[in-house]
Amino acid sequence: MTCAGLFQQIRHWLEGGVPVRFAPCPPPALRAPPLPTQNALAPRLLLALLLAFSLLEAAHALQVTDDRGVTVTLPAAPQRIVSLLPSLTETVCELGQCHRLVGVDRYSNFPASVQKLPQVGGGLDPNIERIVALQPDVVLMATSSRAGDRLQALGIKVIALEPKRHADVQRVMLKLGQLLEVQDAARIWRAIDAAVSAAAQSLPASVRNTKVYFEVNQGPYAAGESSFIGETLARLGAKNIVPSNLGPFPKLNPEYIVRANPDLIMIGQRSADGLMARPGWQSIRALREQRVCIFPADQSDMLVRPGPRMAEGARLMAQCLIAKAPGAKP
Repeated sequence: MTCAGLFQQIRHWLEGGVPVRFAPCPPPALRAPPLPTQNALAPRLLLALLLAFSLLEAAHALQVTDDRGVTVTLPAAPQRIVSLLPSLTETVCELGQCHRLVGVDRYSNFPASVQKLPQVGGGLDPNIERIVALQPDVVLMATSSRAGDRLQALGIKVIALEPKRHADVQRVMLKLGQLLEVQDAARIWRAIDAAVSAAAQSLPASVRNTKVYFEVNQGPYAAGESSFIGETLARLGAKNIVPSNLGPFPKLNPEYIVRANPDLIMIGQRSADGLMARPGWQSIRALREQRVCIFPADQSDMLVRPGPRMAEGARLMAQCLIAKAPGAKP
């Protein structure tokens, strides 16, 4: 059919069959090029679809900047997670996402459900082969972990987060909330922080300014003022004998503790054996007057982890102060 004939037929259809005259078709040199054939369109259509899918994927991609300053991009919220730090394991579960964990480090023991998961070593001695076999979308670890470079070389996404202070616990909570697309992360943190404040308000004025020595581990390693434990003690009104200039968790000369002469000692059961036998410690007021709080292993784990159970730790320390501080009622 000629160009004029085609136009006339179309117009005939549109106007109920009334024929209309058309000007003659333009000469071939002025005509538009022919439409591409189906075979010619296929590569273009495929390219357009690929571009559309790429844009869609980019729109749903997640970007998280970790504590190394590295920005990690994931195509979507991870569904298979390996955690190499107990506080991160607990934070994932506090956000209601325990079901995404497929493996944990040997020290992650809370909540109880994670004890059934495959263990992949520790943060400093991870089992790379076992981690790879779990096919994680992402591995969560401390910045001090030795696994990061090796896992990244194998194409596994790594996010390094290491909370050390209260503000870090909040930041990690919000960052994992972003990663896991949990909208309640900020509300969960506010509840934790409010519970720490409530523990502080529960204390009578008579126990405030109690000089406290908090031993984290044998060595002795102590919780200093600049640690998250030290921050909790400060909020409870206690006076930490380890100043911030010594660092968050310094190894102390035992004589330093004797000279500081704390009113109260907080210590885990694992470290408490032989406390009185330490040279010179018999003269420490806390030991002379039996003002020592010894925490069983499960409570000790909770107290030394900068994570979502921080409020429970604050309540434990508050109970210790009420029961054992010099100003406490008998």
